[in-house]
Amino acid sequence: MFIVNGWKWLVDLTASWSIAAVAVRLLLALIVGLVVGIDRERKRRVAGIKTHILVCLGSALVMITSQYMMERFGDVADISRMGAQVISGVGFLGVGTIIVTGRNQVRGLTTAASIWVCACVGLAAGIGFIEGVLIVLVLLVLTLKVLGKLDTIVRKGAKEVDLYIEFHDNKGILSFCDKMKEDGHRIVKMQIGKCDGENESPNALFSIRTKDRNHVEKFAVELRRLKYVKSVEEL
Repeated sequence: MFIVNGWKWLVDLTASWSIAAVAVRLLLALIVGLVVGIDRERKRRVAGIKTHILVCLGSALVMITSQYMMERFGDVADISRMGAQVISGVGFLGVGTIIVTGRNQVRGLTTAASIWVCACVGLAAGIGFIEGVLIVLVLLVLTLKVLGKLDTIVRKGAKEVDLYIEFHDNKGILSFCDKMKEDGHRIVKMQIGKCDGENESPNALFSIRTKDRNHVEKFAVELRRLKYVKSVEEL
């Protein structure tokens, strides 16, 4: 009974317009940014705790300011206008965390998405929709912690593997393609380039569909033993 009454009191408080309500909304925004930021910081991402907290707090303040304008000036102010600008504008911040490496790997998509979600949650916290804030917070933790492990399991079960391979010479690429065909593997995609440096030895990005799902884990190890292969890296 105490929990139910306490929850009702909290919902009523945040739905009201007072200093206490504003403080609770901003505190909730800070907590959400902190939780998501800790996950990104532990994975050494460019946008960490401070970035996510600032995005979430800023979004909450924008929404509180919108409500303040409505309370102060009445229906003349459009309460949704400033929030709409946040949802679209924060995308520029997210884009800054997305990079494409020299090996055509895309990094930072999850961080960019987490920044955008934090902005949306901040808007919800700013207007006092704490039910939505807390539900999304739980789902965010579930996605980043639990479903992140599921993603790893699914990737391990995939038949297709992406590899970056450096060869000693151009003949090595032809020998590699012939061996893949002989062993029953299929090259889905191939992109050939040259390494920087004096030797300028050839390299290639491969997407290879293996004949056996259980073969993927030891596939890269076996390729390193080939005499015409200089190095192999699984992407």
